[in-house]
This record gives sequence, C-alpha cells and structure tokens, in this order.
Amino acid sequence: MDRRHFAALALTSLAMTAAARPALAAKPGAEWDGLVKVKAKRFDKVYLRPGADFRGYTKVILDPTEIAFEKNWQRDYNNNQRSTSLEVTDRDIQRMIEEGRKSAAEILQKAYTAGGYPVVTEPASDVLRVRTSLIDIIVRAPDVMGPANVRTYSRDAGEITLVVEARDSLTGSLLGRVVDDRTIDDFTMEWRNRVTNRMDFDRQVESWAKNSVKGLNQLKTLSPIAG
Repeated sequence: MDRRHFAALALTSLAMTAAARPALAAKPGAEWDGLVKVKAKRFDKVYLRPGADFRGYTKVILDPTEIAFEKNWQRDYNNNQRSTSLEVTDRDIQRMIEEGRKSAAEILQKAYTAGGYPVVTEPASDVLRVRTSLIDIIVRAPDVMGPANVRTYSRDAGEITLVVEARDSLTGSLLGRVVDDRTIDDFTMEWRNRVTNRMDFDRQVESWAKNSVKGLNQLKTLSPIAG
C-alpha cells in the first residue's frame, strides 16, 4: 500500500485527545450497539442496522474528523530518544491534530462530492450524517524540528485505524459502523520525514474516503438491510 501521505497528517493528527475518541468495543462481536456484523471486502469490519434503508440519502453532513494517537505513543517514542531535542512535544501534537483535521476534511469532502453526494450543513430527510475518526495512530518517524543531520529510516510510516459511523441526520439513528486497521507500508526501508509522512497519510485517507463512497452506493442496492 502506498504511503506518501501519512505522517504530516499523522503528525497533524497526533494531537487529538483520548477523550475525543469514539467508544470502541474491546472486541466487537456479531452485534454492536444494535448493529449486526456483515461480510465486507473493502474494510476489516462492517456493522449495519437490520432494516436500515440507505436509498433515500442523496447528500451528506460530514462531522469534523476526530483524531487520536495510540494512548502511550508519545511517551514511548520520547523514552527511546537520545536527546530531548528529538522528542515530540505537546505543541507538536497540537499542530499535528490541527493539520490532520484540515487535511482529512478536504479529502472527505472531495471524495463525497465527486461521488455524487453534495456536502451540506443542515439535517434533512435525504441527508446522511457521516462521522469519521482516525485513531490509535502511531508514527514511526514524526520528524520533529531536531538536529538537521538526524534521519530516521523504517519499513513503514506507521499504523492507523479508521472508524466511520453513518447516522440519519434528523433522528440521529445509528445505521452503520466501519472499522479498518492499516499499517502504512511498502516493505521498503526508507528515510521518513514530515513530507513523506504527510503524503502517506493523505493517500491512505483518500483510499478510505473513496471506498466509503463506494460502500454507500452498494448499501443502496442492498437496502433495506436484511436482518
């Protein structure tokens, strides 16, 4: 999987607080919050509400993307650094989150608009509310502003988990949830820096965004969802 869009946004993402993360079941089984697990090709796990009908949705509301790094990532990364100048600071994290939210918002809006779903801001009977979260982010080489001669090489840019929730915009009814885990890698030892990280992150989010639109189209052909 290509990775030239992951770290700056991952670094960007790096500042989301754990409190903002969606509540994920430790080991979601066949049912989850009234949703039933179904087979899926594009994502690791897909859960749908039996009887849900997606055929009437022609527009979407995109909630701001939530971003959260793996709980102990910053601590563990800093503990392995030889110098404090190489550590990830709270300011680094805040910057990464701001950049990540902005980049993800642009990518998602572009994908849904191109897929035939105008992005709106007001609930309506034909509007689906989409909430996207990027969580458990691990960045191998965050490339903080340390010594210029320090370079970090790794076989992958990092790890990230996507969570998408689809709700009726008027009632708030939860209709579906997607979870997908990814290691951003091409199995090649490369120099990782802020530019390659940003490229890796963005490319992965672009892939997820396009697959989300394809998934919505498929759900329309399957509606109403069988129990």
